[in-house]
Amino acid sequence: MHEKRFSEILKESDIEFAVSLPCDRTKELCNFLERDFNYININREEDGVGICAGLALSKRKFILHMQSSGLGNSLNAIMSLTHLYGLPLPVIASFRGFYNEQISAQIPFNSKIPGILSLFDIKYTIIQEAPELGRIKDIIRCCFLNSEIHVVLISPKVWEKNSSPADSSFPKRSRKLELSFKREIKEPLMSRNDAIKILSEYLSDELLVCNLGVPSKELYKACDRHENFYMLGSYTQASPIGLGIALGQDKKTFVLDGDGSILGTAVLPVVASKNLKNLTIFALDNGAFGSTGMQMTHAWTNCNLELMAKAAGIADTASVQTEDALRKLMEEKKDNLPQFVHVLIKPGNSDAGNIPLTPSEIKERFLNCF
Repeated sequence: MHEKRFSEILKESDIEFAVSLPCDRTKELCNFLERDFNYININREEDGVGICAGLALSKRKFILHMQSSGLGNSLNAIMSLTHLYGLPLPVIASFRGFYNEQISAQIPFNSKIPGILSLFDIKYTIIQEAPELGRIKDIIRCCFLNSEIHVVLISPKVWEKNSSPADSSFPKRSRKLELSFKREIKEPLMSRNDAIKILSEYLSDELLVCNLGVPSKELYKACDRHENFYMLGSYTQASPIGLGIALGQDKKTFVLDGDGSILGTAVLPVVASKNLKNLTIFALDNGAFGSTGMQMTHAWTNCNLELMAKAAGIADTASVQTEDALRKLMEEKKDNLPQFVHVLIKPGNSDAGNIPLTPSEIKERFLNCF
């Protein structure tokens, strides 16, 4: 069957990870991807772009699989992260909207995809028939050899008239859930810059992804290291990048994320599903969109990020609200930190200046840490 052959092509291309948000036209393919690779089941396509960026920074090989309509959710991350830093990204997209398409909502966007990709100078290949699948091996090779983006649009016709689907079975769902959660949110005293300075004192060889905008500027000023990956764009992608890095290697990986970014992503359940002991997300929560003028987020008034993390399935969490509490956590738990640390801080930005590094320099310094 064609799905089996496709999986074999990926194996021959040394693919290790399959990051995927399914399409009903590739449901049997998803079974093979889940069986044959380290399968990362995502909830939103742009989070897959971030995870793949982290895997690329860890020098691993992967594909991103999605329905072609998901490219609409991914373009900003592709351009402001993958393209900006010169990272490889092979995208396998089920091409909807033109071949025997019965869902009218699939047509308006998907029919324009070739033109959209051309507008952004993103390479693409359309696979119309099953015998053309062999072209994918060379596409993947060029993606990783030349650090380029290439979208493979595969017609649903390719997967027609197949038989003997791969086995697909779910584990038992029954489980017991217990949660006792009490927190008092006090008026914050610590600034984000204070928190970053404290965390910087405890850094050694950990890999660190820092959220875009002012947080990255403050980290650069406090403690510039080659192990720091400074984000210059791609809102919401700090934690997905950190997850990809932690999946790709064994070093301890820190993420300095923000409340606005975490509220905008769907990656926390994915983080929980992988349950990595080498990943810690520090949610620096000032209740505001700090880099865009201090507009209030829902974290200030009604949403608790630590409870969100627990609801997503991350059991090992902590909350700190003062400088002393943050220092105590780092001193007592440095070698065994929780996977999610909610750091309550007050709104406000420091006067940290721009980072005098190009995206290429940030990437190359980081890659040299391995």
